[in-house]
Amino acid sequence: MNGAFYIGATGLEVQQRNLEVIAQNVANVNTTAYKRAELRFAELIAVPAISPDVAPLGRPSADTAAGIAIAGTGRVFSQGELRPTGKPLDIAISGDGFLEVLGPGGQTYLWRGGTLKVDADGVLQTADGLALKPLIDVPPDATELRVEQDGRVRALVSGNAEYVELGRLDLVMPDDVAQLGIADGGYFRVPDGVALNSHEPGRDGKGILIQGTVEASNVELTDELVGLLLAQRAYGANAQVVQAGDQLMAIANGLRR
Repeated sequence: MNGAFYIGATGLEVQQRNLEVIAQNVANVNTTAYKRAELRFAELIAVPAISPDVAPLGRPSADTAAGIAIAGTGRVFSQGELRPTGKPLDIAISGDGFLEVLGPGGQTYLWRGGTLKVDADGVLQTADGLALKPLIDVPPDATELRVEQDGRVRALVSGNAEYVELGRLDLVMPDDVAQLGIADGGYFRVPDGVALNSHEPGRDGKGILIQGTVEASNVELTDELVGLLLAQRAYGANAQVVQAGDQLMAIANGLRR
């Protein structure tokens, strides 16, 4: 009979976390290049029988279905809508791939693009102040900056009629994109043991760079709202399971010989 409480409790916990993930997605619907999160579930088929002498306090000693558990939180890396801005320092990736940026401690982060800027030293970096890993220096007298689809970065320097090539932005892909961690500001952490493969944009089926464009979030509000309704209903159903278990125990406690 106690099994109803444990089944309901695991369901309540999972659906509470599911609501938090949905709320996070909705909050980031307008975040540039945000990739929606989704909760992954695992079914707990049964709890093995345990001798009453060694069973933890309150844990059922018979085999019983135990509901569901959280298997992890993953990211959906589908392409977001590409929105032209006309700003030369906005950049987006159309297709697969990431740009490498250097974190505050020199660690490598992956980035799906956004707004660039040139710091006081002339280094091309993200709007958050993280330098692009190629460490491209922009001349102080540059009057125009171009990022080609194949990753070449060129500048028009004052007094020069032709563009000067400053470097190249390659795209990288991890061996397993599902292993990427989440960092603040829309960046992705690369865990130890995950290899990064470098590719020239537009080759080997990888994406291309598009200047004057940003990638929108891939969150669809209609899908999130439907998921929210389903999670609320599932939460209520699990609460009913706990309530039914309580009622059964109340009946059992009220039995008289």
